[in-house]
Amino acid sequence: MTATASIEFSVTPSTNRRSEEDRAKILANPGFGVNFSDHMVGIDWSVDLGWHNARVQPYGPLSLDPACSVLHYAQEIFEGLKAYRHADGSVWAFRPQANAARMQRSAERLALPPLPEAEFLESIRQLIMVDKDWVPSAPETSLYLRPFTIASERFLGVRAAQKASYYVIASPAGAYFPKGVAPVSIWVSEHYTRAARGGTGAAKCGGNYSASLLPQQEAYKHGCSQVLFLDAVDGTYLEELGGMNLFLVRKDGSLLTPSLTGSILEGVTRDSLIQLAKDQGRVVEERQITLEEVQVGMNNGEIAEAFACGTAAVITPICSIKGKGFVAGRDDAPAGELTMSLRKALTDIQYGRAGDPHGWMMRLA
Repeated sequence: MTATASIEFSVTPSTNRRSEEDRAKILANPGFGVNFSDHMVGIDWSVDLGWHNARVQPYGPLSLDPACSVLHYAQEIFEGLKAYRHADGSVWAFRPQANAARMQRSAERLALPPLPEAEFLESIRQLIMVDKDWVPSAPETSLYLRPFTIASERFLGVRAAQKASYYVIASPAGAYFPKGVAPVSIWVSEHYTRAARGGTGAAKCGGNYSASLLPQQEAYKHGCSQVLFLDAVDGTYLEELGGMNLFLVRKDGSLLTPSLTGSILEGVTRDSLIQLAKDQGRVVEERQITLEEVQVGMNNGEIAEAFACGTAAVITPICSIKGKGFVAGRDDAPAGELTMSLRKALTDIQYGRAGDPHGWMMRLA
């Protein structure tokens, strides 16, 4: 049973809501992260008052002092999850408790106040209550929810901020693969690393993503869609993509994924797919994986499939992994059979087309 939030939310309806016609046009072709619903959630925090002033307010710009800590020391964290419309019109979230727990872990690493799970869940529910009409109903669409916390104290000293602000915004998301799920090529960055041992790799914070942008551009130059990072100690072991976790499928149907070493983000989708694979009786091995093992395995057939996973795309099939002087796999390789079956199993639960044996879904409206 979900705990009840200890603070009450006030609601200030927007006086500038999109018309039904404008909203319908957006939902017909929403893209990703470019359009936003009419409202947002805000909750303030201070050392003296704790979490307070919970509210649903009109979506709009934030007013920040130029000396605000987040602008100078990047003290911020965020989450990403989706609201799904089921066939009966109801709206559900997938494993939001896991996002709440991960955001608390991220807050601890970035020296920010952890938002209690009850407040996290209630903030999402409150936003959906007023912006339910923004949840699309077309296949493979959803309302992407972005909770985030920033250090909002006006102070240039280098220490943890004594004031913070939590927000939730919502953006309708179209089908990630509008023309069908398409395998992608991955570029291995052997010069740049995403995170180091003892760093912020396991936290979901903006610095990890900004550090991945330059190597992502490198991947584009080599005709690849994503960048794959190696460990920062030996430069030998696979870690994760710029924003997704990695899985390999052996020819015997077992799965292999990099173990969580403290520098890899603990993906909710990753964890869910491990459980679904085990439900099917499959072996899932979590361990360190060398780049050489992948090169050899993908070329001799021992590794039959590869895919990346995350909230946005759920599962993205990988046809080839490339790097300086090597290619593993084939650019024309189709999406793997097990890859697609796992994707279907997960999305069927998320959209209410299948049972929910693990109690992952939470009704929002």
